[in-house]
Amino acid sequence: MHQTVRENGPLACFEVRGLRRVYGKGPAAVEALRGVDIEIPERELVVILGASGSGKSTFLNIVGGLDQATEGKVLFRGVDLSAASSSELTEYRRRHVGFVFQFYNLMPSLTAWENVALITEIADAPLTPQDALALVGLSDRMDHFPAQLSGGEQQRVAIARAVAKQPTVMLCDEPTGALDSATGVKVLEALLEVNRSIGATTLIITHNAGVAEIADRVVVFADGRVRETRVNPAPISPSDVTW
Repeated sequence: MHQTVRENGPLACFEVRGLRRVYGKGPAAVEALRGVDIEIPERELVVILGASGSGKSTFLNIVGGLDQATEGKVLFRGVDLSAASSSELTEYRRRHVGFVFQFYNLMPSLTAWENVALITEIADAPLTPQDALALVGLSDRMDHFPAQLSGGEQQRVAIARAVAKQPTVMLCDEPTGALDSATGVKVLEALLEVNRSIGATTLIITHNAGVAEIADRVVVFADGRVRETRVNPAPISPSDVTW
């Protein structure tokens, strides 16, 4: 991967320029991203809003190294991910990125502690499973299996698993999408605690416009483009979110 030097001020966590992603060819081609330009500062909690098909998940997959752009550049701390090889992207994901998805993807035969320990075994400087679970308020549920946990608790185990490697970036795709409002608040509180405690730049995709009020920055996608970016001068507590 290639380092880009920036002369004016500190590097952003992500700097995206002219990002396009086209799936398929010819008349059947689908343009999921149509020239996205955006800069995301270090350590911020960013909420990404948009309807289904707006391009927000495609964007998250590209900055997370799960997909590659058709055109454009994605710089991570000045390093050009769009020029990275498959093995370089694997290393980027392993060292820097924690993923949280709508569905928890826990191993049903493992306890919460063991699910988190799977990640700590391959990370460079991980938290202990105990510390990661404590960070999301699950110290008293470490020995429970997923079937013994509520949906919100399972999602918090998934967050603990992602944060255990102390990632630079947390990427969350509809983390509260399958949860009721009270449970969703606990999950948002866990993500906010992770963002503040370890300083991970945190991107949260959601359909729920109310969730945007907890963010430092809000990005609105529409039709494969960034329609709006705004800074939130006074983020609210997750407990005050209107669902």
